[in-house]
Amino acid sequence: MARFYFHLQDGGELIPDPEGTELPDCDTARQEAFQSARELLANAIKAGRPKVPEAFVIADEAGRMLDVVPLASVLPETFKK
Repeated sequence: MARFYFHLQDGGELIPDPEGTELPDCDTARQEAFQSARELLANAIKAGRPKVPEAFVIADEAGRMLDVVPLASVLPETFKK
């Protein structure tokens, strides 16, 4: 198991994930980011928030960026246009 960090990219700011999550691999971390993006967007819509962060930035324990998951990537196709 490795520790992955899910930082939020909000404009020019990177909001750090101080705790991280232990997961078996990068693919599982990416799946976790997609699920978290869905939850974050759903909660923002329910709360009527006009703005949400742009993406999750997945990093490893050494701080290396492994992947970026844009929140818009979890929207249905009809909303991406």
